[in-house]
Amino acid sequence: MLNSLKGPERPRSKMLTKTVRSRFNHEIGEKVEGCTILEKRVVIPPDEVERRRGVYDYEVEVPPAPEKQRPARSAARATAATRTSPSDYTRTSPEEMGAVIRRIPSR
Repeated sequence: MLNSLKGPERPRSKMLTKTVRSRFNHEIGEKVEGCTILEKRVVIPPDEVERRRGVYDYEVEVPPAPEKQRPARSAARATAATRTSPSDYTRTSPEEMGAVIRRIPSR
């Protein structure tokens, strides 16, 4: 019964949002930092006489982060057993790295 009093849920209530501050003027619906602008708020208005840009806060929709797949417990134990301790570590030779080491002459 309480749900009927609230009315329909807005889809925006379940979205993740963040605030982005920018000196560039964008409109609602555009993309900023790869996120869609939902709301716009002017923090400092632009001043044409002084040729100064404004500062804007944008409430943007953040896409959900992909969940990382967790390895099976037996695989996690196997990788932990194969890790080397710092005392077992040896430095990699240039041939093993496969990169060129440039030597800088002394002054």
